[in-house]
Amino acid sequence: MSTFLIEPGAKLANRYRLDHVVSETGGATRWKATDETLARPVGVWTFADGFPRTSEVVRAARATSRIPDARVTQVFDADDTAPIPYVVEEWVTGSSLADLIAQGPMEPERAAGLVAEAAEAIAAAHAGGLHHLCLTPAKLMWSSGGAVKVVGIGVDAALMGANIADPGAVDAQGLGSLLYAALTGHWPGGPQDGLPAAPQGPAGPYPPAQVRTGITEPLATITTRAALPHLAGQMVPGAPITSPAALCAELAEVPRLIPLPVTPTESAPPPEPGTSRRTGEFEPTGPRRSARSGSSQRTPERSAQGRAAERRQPTRMEERDARAQGSLRKVLIGVVALVVFAAVVVGAWTVGSMFSPGGEEPPPDAQASEDASDTPDLVDLEAVGADGFDPLGDNSEHGDNAGRAIDGDPAGTPWNTEGYNDPLADLDKHGVGLIVDLGESREIHQVELAMPALDYGVELRVGDSRDGDTIADLDANLPSVWSGGVNGSDTVTIDIEGGATGRYVVVWFTELAMDDGDLRGSVNEIVIRGVA
Repeated sequence: MSTFLIEPGAKLANRYRLDHVVSETGGATRWKATDETLARPVGVWTFADGFPRTSEVVRAARATSRIPDARVTQVFDADDTAPIPYVVEEWVTGSSLADLIAQGPMEPERAAGLVAEAAEAIAAAHAGGLHHLCLTPAKLMWSSGGAVKVVGIGVDAALMGANIADPGAVDAQGLGSLLYAALTGHWPGGPQDGLPAAPQGPAGPYPPAQVRTGITEPLATITTRAALPHLAGQMVPGAPITSPAALCAELAEVPRLIPLPVTPTESAPPPEPGTSRRTGEFEPTGPRRSARSGSSQRTPERSAQGRAAERRQPTRMEERDARAQGSLRKVLIGVVALVVFAAVVVGAWTVGSMFSPGGEEPPPDAQASEDASDTPDLVDLEAVGADGFDPLGDNSEHGDNAGRAIDGDPAGTPWNTEGYNDPLADLDKHGVGLIVDLGESREIHQVELAMPALDYGVELRVGDSRDGDTIADLDANLPSVWSGGVNGSDTVTIDIEGGATGRYVVVWFTELAMDDGDLRGSVNEIVIRGVA
């Protein structure tokens, strides 16, 4: 029996400090904790002695970490062989669905957009053999970074030890219930997470269109078929929706928008100018309503066959005449275009000759404009963690303070490398650095560094793996994408020619600067920009 004391302040794996209990589930406890190595909040599950499903939960967590969808809550660590088994997850800061509708139901298009995102994430989990089975308004989050997050995929099902014959139908109904709640402000299965129970009729909860007016008929029908499958085919047309993938397909046919949070439960401080924090914005992700009508009601469209029947079919003679006229028009247009093109070429040559003696042509400004238009729109990429980086040595490079470089405060306390008495070259060290984790592979085009007003030699390295302990490993896993001298008297903006793709970005110091009696590298803040 373990003698490890699980209480606030306890530390797991010498890095995860347990701060306070969030919830308990029959021997499994969820904590808000701090990863002291990466200076970030995390969620940690611990398991009491004798908890019967510890191994199942750890296996499910490891499987969840392999789901290739950013809307699935990340799993950072899991160990069932430690004195106290644990699972470490991403801590999502933002608003739950219950928070979003605390002041009233959501607009139908935004409700559809939010739940469609969740359905896609759970469909991806089902494709990997994982389920949720415990969907509630608290499990669907809109993060302060502007993203949908589904909490508990895989782990919640393993914690419950549920043996469900048709998990696809259970998750489809759970998603339908989330949509019902977003549209009506009520939970169809009784009070849940602060939401009141849905009004009841002879057949159970009323369909959403009977609880709230203004819901379009297609969306109301989809919601009923998913959340109240026993009413499908009776009170609404169509069969029950029995899988997340099927719900995704149905929601693809209705207008939808991604919402912004209205009452964050634990919102981050507002970003200062120049920080790397991102905000969300409304983006349409489905069919739009007609611009001629401000109503949210949609008029059922006539079928393609019906529209075709209303049009008179042309005769063969009319079709032949139309083809002939079309061919003649094409010929005339081609001749006119050729004449205009020739005139433009002659005119351009004449003007060029006047301003370019000796036949020399001026620089092609048009080509420069065309090249500039090819530059992608860049956004600040959110970092999920940072660490000191010395793969070729044995120093931590103050990894416990690396979070200072991604805290959004360029004027705050910097992160520093270790202090050295001699230059790196004299120590036969190739470099030391700061490694920033973006959580997933991203397309990166620009890095902005706020640093002290000192001279450094710096490389930027980008890649998808931080493994290895030789220079060959470093070059293979994190190849250099830029190098040069840097002085931080002003914020330094480095453009990566052609862009680079990777999960990790390394600020690799090849030459340190004398700072307070020691040679070291320092970064006040790093902002990484790339393609959204």
